[in-house]
Amino acid sequence: MAIKDILVALTSYPEPTQAISAANAVSVAAALGSHLAALSFETRVEVPGHVIFVSAVEGMIANETARSRDNARDLLAAFDAAAEKAGILHETILEKCILTRVPALLVEYARLRDLTILPLSSSNQWVADEVIFGSGRPTLILPDGPAKRPFALGTVVVAWDFSRAAARAVSDALPILELARQVRLVTVVNEKAIDSSRSGEELAKNLARHGINIVLDKEDAKGRQIGETLQTYAASHGADLLVMGAYGHSRLRDFVLGGATRSLLAQPTLPILLSH
Repeated sequence: MAIKDILVALTSYPEPTQAISAANAVSVAAALGSHLAALSFETRVEVPGHVIFVSAVEGMIANETARSRDNARDLLAAFDAAAEKAGILHETILEKCILTRVPALLVEYARLRDLTILPLSSSNQWVADEVIFGSGRPTLILPDGPAKRPFALGTVVVAWDFSRAAARAVSDALPILELARQVRLVTVVNEKAIDSSRSGEELAKNLARHGINIVLDKEDAKGRQIGETLQTYAASHGADLLVMGAYGHSRLRDFVLGGATRSLLAQPTLPILLSH
């Protein structure tokens, strides 16, 4: 099934998503032939009831709310202009809510789309966990800022370790893999035990039945973290996209990102499609 309905989250507070990231999201939708909805937030910080100088705090909160509103409107305007220029079907959504409600609202919207794009920076990583683990849909992480080149589906790298999360990621990415010029399936070795030595070859047979011919590869970790190993591998092959499963650990019903996923999201160097 093709990806036809995409959401992009443009965060406005505490620091706004860079305006160029709205255009980057538009290029993804254009490459996939999809409708794109841009969601941003006018946020307000709640004042605890026990705060003594409420009036002074309220003034500060009003200023911050206005800053969030202006950021959101500027981002949506930048998105609208980029989408009009690209000629894609699109819409804009502005939600008003308290700051702590942003992740939950974003998850609600994400559950109703085929894919959610999240331009990721240090100021909005606090929403990434919620979207990745709570939406039930794939999340496309974009580095927040100017792209090295326009989004294209030339070479796609798929990280494969025969896990449930990796299998889910491959399934979610099938519409993208079918459009890619080249798909490279890479397994990181000498880092952890892989359940099946035949899994890469068997997956290649499965993808071939979808018309996807892949290059099987192995990459030695050489003492590096998986995230670093995968990004280095992707860069060496000029990859346009990395596809991988998102790993996490349940802690009191909340998910905490696993080490490999966390290291990739700390400083993504290319678009990364994550599924859980």
